Amino acid sequence: MPVPEQAPTMPDPDQVPAGVDPTTPSTARLYDYYLGGSNNFEVDRTAGERLRASLPELADAAWANRGFHGRAAVWMAEVQGIRQFIDIGPGLPTQNNTHQAVHRVNPEARIVYVDVDPLVAAYSQLLLEGDGTTTLITADLREVDTVLSHPELRRMIDFSQPVGVLMTAVMHFIEDAADPWGMVARYMSAMPAGSYLALSHATFDKLPPRAVQTIDEIYQNASSRIWLRSRKDIERFFSDLEMVPPYAGASPGLTFVGSWGAEDPEQADSDGSRVLCCAVGRRS
Repeated sequence: MPVPEQAPTMPDPDQVPAGVDPTTPSTARLYDYYLGGSNNFEVDRTAGERLRASLPELADAAWANRGFHGRAAVWMAEVQGIRQFIDIGPGLPTQNNTHQAVHRVNPEARIVYVDVDPLVAAYSQLLLEGDGTTTLITADLREVDTVLSHPELRRMIDFSQPVGVLMTAVMHFIEDAADPWGMVARYMSAMPAGSYLALSHATFDKLPPRAVQTIDEIYQNASSRIWLRSRKDIERFFSDLEMVPPYAGASPGLTFVGSWGAEDPEQADSDGSRVLCCAVGRRS
């Protein structure tokens, strides 16, 4: 079926899908609000505006991250020939979703979305293509074995061929005690050689203390807390992978989300871009 240009809009509160709490800010709905979407409630908008008062570049950060996500996916498909993708924690559907971006390069590429939020499941179905190349499974990324053994994922993904794994703006919702680095390593160890990981993560390195405090306070009362990390800790997600240069002339390693794959990295290096670090790594 044709893919609509805009994400579906939030229904009246009486039509909220089962399992969705409209009284508590949701990480997925907050991100949707930062992007200017309509799949959010008043509680999300109130929290988002409070955060924007401490972090005026909030929307810029969200869009810079979204840009990295799309550029990394297209780079994997177009330059590296990746034909299948697992997008973990995609959030609510918006413009230029993974399958839309990748299918411009290869209409036959297969994409599996993985998200635990019931609202994501409810609204993503309206954006999934009807040709069998795209699907969504509802699962918690923390349950690595459950995700990797899911029948729908095993049906869609050929683990004898390289896979593009996307984890953008999601691992900062996993606390240190749960070992987010070990989770990422387990996902990537299940992928064949030649697979790639694109990961972005919020960092406190360039944020003013007031913004860090406000972020922490807001997400303590949301559906999940957030753990901002240093560049050094974000680099640990790629410890078993070969990091690729983020743009022409750069050495392999981390960069800010606006700069990765940018034609003019200096111009793309905005204040909002510096809210998140990112990289792409290859499994050898």
